[in-house]
Amino acid sequence: MKPVSAVQFVTHFYKTASGSASGAFGCLLFLVLFSFGFTSVGAQTLVTDDRGVTTQWSTSPQRIITLLPSLTETVCALGQCARLVGIDRYSNWPEQVKNLPTLGGGMDPNIEAIMALKPDVVFTAQSSRVAERLEALGLKVVSLETTSHSDVQRLLSKVSQTLGVPQEETNKLWQSIDGGVSAAAQQLPLNTQRLHVYIEVNRAPFGAGPTSFIGETLSRLGAQNILQTQPDAFPRINPEFVIRAQPDVIMISERDLTAMLERPGWSNMAAIKHHRICAFATAEQDVLVRPGPRLAEAAHLMASCLRRFAP
Repeated sequence: MKPVSAVQFVTHFYKTASGSASGAFGCLLFLVLFSFGFTSVGAQTLVTDDRGVTTQWSTSPQRIITLLPSLTETVCALGQCARLVGIDRYSNWPEQVKNLPTLGGGMDPNIEAIMALKPDVVFTAQSSRVAERLEALGLKVVSLETTSHSDVQRLLSKVSQTLGVPQEETNKLWQSIDGGVSAAAQQLPLNTQRLHVYIEVNRAPFGAGPTSFIGETLSRLGAQNILQTQPDAFPRINPEFVIRAQPDVIMISERDLTAMLERPGWSNMAAIKHHRICAFATAEQDVLVRPGPRLAEAAHLMASCLRRFAP
């Protein structure tokens, strides 16, 4: 049997029914109902991720797995926490996700456990390189990478698009986040601009460069990044470079503080001698290093540090 398109079907129906007044009215009513019906049936969610891979769903995904804390936090910030069925081992905010099954990390996910949960979509970082493995097993994957503030905004948009969250709600959320960063900056004195800051994100050591979301927040707060000339978002740092740069303030995780103080020559830096160090507790460090909906909270943590040491 030759397939009939929607347009052909409507045309045939119109010709058949329009021979009388009642038929014409019925035809008009049908066309209205028909248009609504086919809009609903034909609606598709199409999302292109950061690999350039486009995935589609006929209905909004209801069973979600996230394999990165910032993605977990984004789903919940959009009001969709209830759809989560599994998370990575590092996701710990908001509180309600702590009872969900943990499925390994982005680099070492538990594939069998993920498959057993039958997710409609798996959100993961592009850098994890797990997407292709999951897709080969028939799962739908959206891979996203976030480095800058604009990336965080784009991530919000992509996740909300996938989950069918109205764009207006997403825009309001981003405006609240971005406005919160601006508010943190407005609370600081002008002499904050004289502070030169070193932010260490990993004891390797890796620092927060100016193009990273952390570096961008620091810039919006008005302080100077000693890594200003570094092209990478999170460059690996030569410890001698930091000694030569003589930062006024150091921001670091509390858990990495001891190792930093033991580096040769670092105890002679003025910032360390005069205790101009902000050592963030683990929960605070999580806020600082996750490029997600808590950007404003991170900005306020950094602003509080800078305010303590503003000249």
